[in-house]
Amino acid sequence: MKIHEHQAKELLKRYGVPVLKSGVAFSAEEAGKVAWDLFESQNVPVVVLKAKIHAGGRGKGAMHNAESNEPIHFEGNQLRGVSIVKGDSIADKVYKMTQNIIGNKLITIQTGEAGSIVNRVLIEEGCRIAKEFYAGIVLDRQTGMNTIMVSTQGGMEIEKVAEETPELIIKEWINPKIGFQDYQARRLAFGLGLEGDAYKSFLGFIKKLVNAYEDLDCSLVEINPLVATEDNQIIALDAKITFDDNAIYRHKEYATLRDITEEAPLEVEASKYDLNYIKLDGNVGCMVNGAGLAMATMDMIKLSGGSPANFLDVGGGANVERIANAFRIMMSDPNVEAVLINIFGGIVRCDKVADGIIQALQTVKVDVPVIVRLDGTNAIEGKEMLLKSGLKFNVAINLKDAATLVTEVLGSIN
Repeated sequence: MKIHEHQAKELLKRYGVPVLKSGVAFSAEEAGKVAWDLFESQNVPVVVLKAKIHAGGRGKGAMHNAESNEPIHFEGNQLRGVSIVKGDSIADKVYKMTQNIIGNKLITIQTGEAGSIVNRVLIEEGCRIAKEFYAGIVLDRQTGMNTIMVSTQGGMEIEKVAEETPELIIKEWINPKIGFQDYQARRLAFGLGLEGDAYKSFLGFIKKLVNAYEDLDCSLVEINPLVATEDNQIIALDAKITFDDNAIYRHKEYATLRDITEEAPLEVEASKYDLNYIKLDGNVGCMVNGAGLAMATMDMIKLSGGSPANFLDVGGGANVERIANAFRIMMSDPNVEAVLINIFGGIVRCDKVADGIIQALQTVKVDVPVIVRLDGTNAIEGKEMLLKSGLKFNVAINLKDAATLVTEVLGSIN
């Protein structure tokens, strides 16, 4: 689960992580008031106006009209996702700029040409930056340990840095038995070339960031850029937090932080039924039990000449209701030209799955070819039930046969 920058900073502040003074607004009028109350009335000379969406690259991203898709300009310059506002009448400028931001879309390297509609802005005080860095904490699945990554390449896409200049990323692994150690914090600070007060400030900063990451049950905390100011203070200029979905039950308050307008509508709908669904751009709907099997099924679809339209894991409880909701959600995607159901009967019996599929198709309209591959417990019984149901199924013998059937049905359509 992702949250917005201002929400992330409010959480980090609880752990003593230094952030700048800011306010969030959901309308131009509110933005102007925030800019006046917090900054212009306090004679703050520079503020930063940030369009808030769940995507990176906002500083380089450009605002576009939501209807015409034309680029939006303000005072002769193309309006960006992050803008510096200074001089006289800061509140008035923030108000006018926000009029062109909220309700329109921001296109960044991560959103693609479709962009994302902006529904809120963050108004933040400016600061004198001496140097920009990157800091992030994430679980390293190969070692099973949380990993801190820092780099002198702040403000850059860390994926690009990792690909082109991986030697510029410094890592420290946190041993869960002993926790984050002081010597590790010092090594990170030395790796960034910090000295004096900036060095001391970083040591306190990174310890607090690790504490926040662990206590909040995060799967990702990213500060990009992390800045050293001209007075040698280390501050989180940006903040991205993603929570571990498996730990959210321990934090009921996280529900109020969710912004479903930033999520794909079908994924939001699927979450209501505890279905693990991710929308993709292909033409073959996938229904599978188990994430590993789902990945293998998507590979098989690709090799057969199709392209997956979704990742859909119905889990171990593949009952009638879950299967019916899965079909309904898949059929809501107009790009789906065929459906492949690939079930392994381990926790769940294949005959129960077959019964669920038959009953679900009596309540949900499915007007595309359906290929079913069952294997495992009671797979033979399940296949017989499908063949005797009177419904039109393509029942595959094995995985190779399923791939062949996908190729055939797509060829007959196209």
